[in-house]
Amino acid sequence: MVKSNIVTLRKAKNSIMLLLCFISAIYGIFWLFWILITLVIKGSEAFSLKLLYLDPTPPGVEGGGLRHAFVGHFIIVSLATVIGIPIGIMAGIFFSEYGKRSRLFTVLRMITDILVSVPTIIVGATVYAILVKPLHHFNALSGIVALSIIIMPIVAITTNEMLKLVPNNLREAAYALGSYKWEVTLKVTVRAARNGILTGVLTGIARIIGETAPLLFTSFSNQYLNLNILKPMASLTVYIFNYVMGPYEYWHQQAWASALILTLIILLLFGITRLIIRERRK
Repeated sequence: MVKSNIVTLRKAKNSIMLLLCFISAIYGIFWLFWILITLVIKGSEAFSLKLLYLDPTPPGVEGGGLRHAFVGHFIIVSLATVIGIPIGIMAGIFFSEYGKRSRLFTVLRMITDILVSVPTIIVGATVYAILVKPLHHFNALSGIVALSIIIMPIVAITTNEMLKLVPNNLREAAYALGSYKWEVTLKVTVRAARNGILTGVLTGIARIIGETAPLLFTSFSNQYLNLNILKPMASLTVYIFNYVMGPYEYWHQQAWASALILTLIILLLFGITRLIIRERRK
């Protein structure tokens, strides 16, 4: 009798917790879909191809586009990716394969964990003090450095965790065949964890694509198309911020359309990731 009551009580608690989890999931999904639907409706109404290839008009004059912002954002994110991803992957390999028993590993891993949780505006302010203030002007290079600092710990931690999931039997088998440490790392463990590492890389790219605060402190903005990374450079997220806060209705429309484009790019990145992982599993 007592056992049956305990079982009944446990089942009741389990049902209550499942119900609470279900309600929480529905609550979160509702707001997510509400945001996405609003973005799609307002963004599609204002979307035009002119937004991609025309320069902005003077304030108050309707029309124009954000070509310079799209180009500048692509340059900043691309160069930050080129810098941050290799360093992040190598750091993750060091954490997992080489530095497990060293004190340096403990210090570096702690710093990496802190960098992941630090607000990106602090990263922007730090880079401002190091690369903007000494030069006495904003520049795209500082924005690239800020975004690369943001993406590095994300990729490093993901790479570390994915490599830790690789069974030690694979490493031991490779060592038994006479492989060197670097061969085991690159040809066995990294290859076995490549799907997870790729997911972390694309997650990091999606993270920095939508960053605004670090770019406000570093690359700032530019009203014209600029390809020189040592000068201020326009970025799409900063222009969205400025246009949303602006007084003109056509600015608001262009901000909605630009936000929709950024969202679609991020969704495309995650879609490509899922397809690659699915194909490799097959």
